[in-house]
Amino acid sequence: MSSRGSIEAWDALSRCHVSVTRELQREVDLRGLSRREFEVLTTLHGSDRGGLRLRDLNSHVLLTQSSLSRMLERLENKGLVTRRQDSQDLRGVRVALTEAGIQLYDEISRDNDQKVADVMSTALDAQEIRVLTRLSERIHQYALSLSR
Repeated sequence: MSSRGSIEAWDALSRCHVSVTRELQREVDLRGLSRREFEVLTTLHGSDRGGLRLRDLNSHVLLTQSSLSRMLERLENKGLVTRRQDSQDLRGVRVALTEAGIQLYDEISRDNDQKVADVMSTALDAQEIRVLTRLSERIHQYALSLSR
């Protein structure tokens, strides 16, 4: 395939992400959080209860290290996350959800997940969703391998 086709596919994927995210912003009550803050809670919720190292969390979000640190300070002040020294690497910091953070995530994610499911299942059939998932994961894994 030509590079033009790859660029068109990337543009389509980017437009899709923007339009679905905008729909979620309109339709889902984030209870005072920004979409990016909710994405951080989502990433932390998907980790084990010990949380994630700050650098690992940073690899999952599209924020600079300093922006993520400021956001985590705000989330910590709201009682939603904790930051503590990593017991396995004293130079590192671990970030985890608090019980309040887990509860807020659970409340928001019910509405968010339903809206995502509505958009996806209305636009695509089950087979197309499986293909999209598989293709997205392949691109994701390849992009991760480039940054290692």
